[in-house]
Amino acid sequence: MEERLQKVLAKAGLGSRRQMETWIREGRVEVDGQRAELGQKVNENQRIVVDGRRLHLKPENNAPEVIVYHKPLGEVCSRDDPEGRPTVFHHLPKPRQGRWISVGRLDINTSGLLLFTTDGELAHRLMHPSQEIEREYAVRLLGHVDMPMLERLVEGVELEDGVARFAAIEESGGSGANRWFHVILKEGRNREVRRLWESQGIKVSRLTRVRYGPVILERKLHKGEARPLLAGEMKKLYEAAGLEAPVIVAPAVEKPVRRPSHKPKQHAARKRRRPGSRA
Repeated sequence: MEERLQKVLAKAGLGSRRQMETWIREGRVEVDGQRAELGQKVNENQRIVVDGRRLHLKPENNAPEVIVYHKPLGEVCSRDDPEGRPTVFHHLPKPRQGRWISVGRLDINTSGLLLFTTDGELAHRLMHPSQEIEREYAVRLLGHVDMPMLERLVEGVELEDGVARFAAIEESGGSGANRWFHVILKEGRNREVRRLWESQGIKVSRLTRVRYGPVILERKLHKGEARPLLAGEMKKLYEAAGLEAPVIVAPAVEKPVRRPSHKPKQHAARKRRRPGSRA
């Protein structure tokens, strides 16, 4: 079965489909000894070389992985930072095969949910504007917010890279100059949440992503921690991306171990006396 080269490379976990298209244009990919062309179709019997190294395609029954990571402030979303700042990739577990692809980015001053996957096609679909995958953020604002302002932000305002808008805005607490709102976007432009509020003269003092599509950032996942998605979560995520969910074999569930309650006084009272012992 033949598939487009950029899709094959993405499925192999080398990066998103958009990134693979860039690699092909830059001449970093060869097929059967010839420079690859964008849109070229290939099959499993052809020799594919990326940056001088042959690509060994993973078998179809090797299920892709997806993890959710709670990004803290101060980390950047790149593999290597020239300034030596910590990156989100330093704390991730090692995937079974391939490498982690970040589904979107968060800037250094934004915390919250990040998704990583070894499936480049999934990453491409989740980030593509045509899918309109919802991203939800909790945002703390400094400044006076009124109803006409909220209406403008939902209807759309002109930014330097075009019209942008929130799909929904909901007040979620706070008072005075520090009020919390939850906002939803259906695209992932650079610093879009901050720029939308700044267009109305409002400063964002704290920003956390709490949801990406159907995946929610739960409280028990602490900052700097990651966990794999459960089979049900994987199914919903693939459906949101318009893809067929892979077959996930769930690991065996360990039986909970009962631990005896620690009650020293009661145990001491029940201890049998040895013959001839003193009371």
